[in-house]
Amino acid sequence: MKKIFLVVLSTMILIGCRKEQDFLPISEVSEGLKITNSIGIKLQSPFVTKEVAMNVKSEIAGSVTIKIFDISNRVVSKETVNVIVGDNILNVYTSSLPNSAYRIGFFDSKNNMLGITDFNKIN
Repeated sequence: MKKIFLVVLSTMILIGCRKEQDFLPISEVSEGLKITNSIGIKLQSPFVTKEVAMNVKSEIAGSVTIKIFDISNRVVSKETVNVIVGDNILNVYTSSLPNSAYRIGFFDSKNNMLGITDFNKIN
């Protein structure tokens, strides 16, 4: 009985410690995140506090880099993610950014810009 308990407890700990996916399951993209073009980027809101949902729509599957630029066009955050063809819903966490205007874009593996949009970080 102790062995079964230890196996169940170990399994629960391992499952609880795994990294959460940045992608949300897509049953249907909400109206606020729909992109009509075959490629692009759209934020749920242009005013952000701690986090915001973002749709990255791509024509190809693979690795893209999401970059956040400050008002002087310096990269303040950069992350590489894998996307699928079509809509990819991601969460953008901005709590560490100071209040200001920013630009967020996504780039292919050759650093070609595929889409860009602006947002404002507020309290």
